[in-house]
Amino acid sequence: MTVQDQDPQAPTRQTQPDPSRSSRDEDPRSGEDRHLATAEMMIGTAMMFTGFLSVLGSISSGSEMAGPFTIIIYFSGLAIWAHATIVNPTVRYTVMTMAIVLGLAFFHYGEVHFWHKQAIFWATVAAVAFFMFKTSTK
Repeated sequence: MTVQDQDPQAPTRQTQPDPSRSSRDEDPRSGEDRHLATAEMMIGTAMMFTGFLSVLGSISSGSEMAGPFTIIIYFSGLAIWAHATIVNPTVRYTVMTMAIVLGLAFFHYGEVHFWHKQAIFWATVAAVAFFMFKTSTK
């Protein structure tokens, strides 16, 4: 038996929180996770930009795309970017799932029509406009 078990009046030791570590200043991701998220964000953005340039060039010149490869690059980049950027897990995994499904659908279908390119173009414009005017929560 310890002294505290014998005497109920004995003071108990409670750990005090360290004032130098504030919970609001802590980032939930560790250093390696932040570096990985930054790399994913850069790679995803580059892949989306590469795919979008091909779609934009095809729309403006009226030419056909040489297969669905650039659209697959675009949706792969979207999935990687969403994994690194979107905080809400439900939205993150919904965007990732839809990007993967659409990329696989274009791969299975094998060709990209003009209205596919228009839908991708205007959806990208809407997403960029949304994130451009969204206020930061930090």
